[in-house]
Amino acid sequence: MGRIVRVEVHEYSFDVENLGGDRVYRAGHRLTLGSFALRIVTDDGLVGEYCPVHGGKKAILAQVLAVAPTLIGRDPFQREGIYDDLKRALRQHAFLGVGPIDICLWDLAGKALNASVSKLLGGFRQRLPAYPSTNHADRSGGLDSPQAFAAFAERCHELGYRAFKIHGWNDGDPREEAANLLYVAKRVGDRMALMIDPACELRTFADALYVGRACDEAGFFWYEDPLRDAATSQHVHRKLRQMIRTPLLIGEHVRGVEAKADWIANEATDFVRADPDLDLGITGTMKIAHLAESFGLDVEIHAPGPAHRHCMSAIRNTNFYELALVGPKIRNPVPPVHTCGYSDQLEDSDGNGCFPVPTGPGLGVTYDWKFIEKRRVSLNVITS
Repeated sequence: MGRIVRVEVHEYSFDVENLGGDRVYRAGHRLTLGSFALRIVTDDGLVGEYCPVHGGKKAILAQVLAVAPTLIGRDPFQREGIYDDLKRALRQHAFLGVGPIDICLWDLAGKALNASVSKLLGGFRQRLPAYPSTNHADRSGGLDSPQAFAAFAERCHELGYRAFKIHGWNDGDPREEAANLLYVAKRVGDRMALMIDPACELRTFADALYVGRACDEAGFFWYEDPLRDAATSQHVHRKLRQMIRTPLLIGEHVRGVEAKADWIANEATDFVRADPDLDLGITGTMKIAHLAESFGLDVEIHAPGPAHRHCMSAIRNTNFYELALVGPKIRNPVPPVHTCGYSDQLEDSDGNGCFPVPTGPGLGVTYDWKFIEKRRVSLNVITS
């Protein structure tokens, strides 16, 4: 039986054009972002690989490095045991380092068995309907007005998408947010499911209620993470649910199946959020999906990525793949590390607003290791 003998963590950088340091559109600006690539190697030659798409943040990298030595000598197929041990080890740090490791182990297992992760999970979907999830609004000629948001939504509709999510301004002005969503709904609401995510920018309960009632008027599909509590208070969201009709989607900032269970049981959310990068990997995400299913609720996968697609392929109770973060004048700021045609860019859907589930062994994607090595910032190799 093979054992893990080597873990490699490659930190690297990449550049994004027209993106400012505040992560909104800035014409002519180039922002350098960081991410990492993970390789897990066994003594019988098996290799798992994973490069997070939006989940390659420094905080996650630090936690991966903290627990990577504990993988040495483990059976890579004992994912449940590794999941359980890593969860305990990172209990004071929101479990953020578990996800990339678990995903990498699923990739290794799929390659060993010559099967895609989707096949291992019992996946039955091959194409996933997606929604463009916008960059945050700006003041500099990108998504800088209701008219700009509506024009972009119409462009997305022309590309085949039938759902659209707004990330508004960082100012958190409820009247500006409400006016924006009402205008977009007037232009495309009869043709697209619409969502809004203030990303915890609204400052008061009154502000959240004001925007929520505008969502009711516009017939929005969901209302996500409105308040400056960082979407962690069950009480305030339960109160908000009692006063508006639009379904809430909360849980992006709450980690793991146990915490999501409390949100569901306390009726503090309608849709359930899960993210393989943030919610303890593919293993953790599927636990959350089944939890939501047991309550008759839908689970919505946060952000894009190959692991996210594989999970969604095997989940009945889910609606849309999140194509985050896109805009009319900027490409999705994801690492350019795939050499197999895999893409999370707006223009690369199938023409009907859908994206395919990779079919190759493991995650079904191949990585540009020459690019990663060229832009590498640091390399950590753990062997004992």
